[in-house]
Amino acid sequence: MRAQAIAVSDVGKAFKRYSSQWMRAREWFFRIPSHEKRWVLRGISFAVEAGTAFGILGANGAGKSTLLKIICHATRPTEGEVVVQGRVAALLELGMGFHPEFSGRQNALMAGQLLGLNVNELNEAMPDIERFADIGDLLDQPLRTYSSGMQMRLAFSVATAVRPDVLIIDEALSVGDAAFQRKCYRRIEDFRAKGTTLLFVSHDIEAIKRLCDEAVFLDQGIVSSLGPVRSVCDAYERSLFGGEQSKIAASDAVGSESPPASQYAFDAALTPSCEQVYGTGEALIQSCWLESLGGERVNVVGAGEPVCWCFSVRFKENVVAPVFSMMLKTRDGEAVYGTDSVFLGIDPGGFDADETVKVVFQIETHLVPDQYFLNCGVRKDTESGSVFLSRRVDAGILQVSGSESTSGLVGPADLRGKLTLLAPGSSHG
Repeated sequence: MRAQAIAVSDVGKAFKRYSSQWMRAREWFFRIPSHEKRWVLRGISFAVEAGTAFGILGANGAGKSTLLKIICHATRPTEGEVVVQGRVAALLELGMGFHPEFSGRQNALMAGQLLGLNVNELNEAMPDIERFADIGDLLDQPLRTYSSGMQMRLAFSVATAVRPDVLIIDEALSVGDAAFQRKCYRRIEDFRAKGTTLLFVSHDIEAIKRLCDEAVFLDQGIVSSLGPVRSVCDAYERSLFGGEQSKIAASDAVGSESPPASQYAFDAALTPSCEQVYGTGEALIQSCWLESLGGERVNVVGAGEPVCWCFSVRFKENVVAPVFSMMLKTRDGEAVYGTDSVFLGIDPGGFDADETVKVVFQIETHLVPDQYFLNCGVRKDTESGSVFLSRRVDAGILQVSGSESTSGLVGPADLRGKLTLLAPGSSHG
């Protein structure tokens, strides 16, 4: 059995409430209790094993952020105790610990020391912080000139500059753009593979399911459900869609979709910053892009419209029977669709050194409106296994916008659902 990284035992938190400022002054000067307690957490108990991922779910005001602050020792519980093993890196309120008048670099040094890193560790980590945040010369500009997305880039880069024993994230990733979110999720996955314990708070139920092993659902400051992540997420969804809160959640989901679009478009800002390139070097994917069926450069399409994922491959050596492949993923890295020339029954033959070929995969975007990432590759399949001659991961972004045919509310796939209401005994055929 694994050791416990976090142990929360019967934790409660109450805030003092005064009927007036006079009552506050009365208590302060005369030491006469003049307040009532407002409990925001009561009787919270759970344990998180080292190296696992634990999710915290709950509506706004359920006490999630307060609980995280107690776990991080940013505030003290009124009752109960919390024990955390190892160094903690927490990404709570955006810009927490930052000063608007100091530069990004100065804030990184200060915030890093608040996380328990010494100056030498921070100086060694600074090149990686700069590279990961990818905000260029703004790193030496005052923080007040940053957008919220840039602040999140810097905060995440500092919090994860050195792999922590426990990583705590509270909704901060929702501020960043899709490309940076993908890069963050990749770092989280890498940390988890190396043994970091993850405590993750999000309103995104699907992200909780993908990342976490277990979860807790807080409802008005108490534990409503605790256990395996899927059963807890189901309990949370039943709560959301069982009353007035369901109307709020549904309106938020609809409002977050992109506006309907029936035309193709190209948005130059949709450029991935998290691309990875590797291969044996026997071939080189020189460029990759999205096209409409008419050959126009696009990256924004209406849901259901066909689009072509294209890439140009130049062979550096003679290659027989190469396999061309592609994959489309969610912003969290979950595979939505992948295929290759072998599965599609295409025999490309062989290619000589310095020969170039344009590879075109045509797909139909029956997807829920969101941003998706694309991979492309060329590989060799042998009896001993497969090896990529060239591969580009997260090389393109496809923005799917809502259209008249959009029927999906959650999940990446749009299965073109239809609803019919019939009298009992009637046939739906």
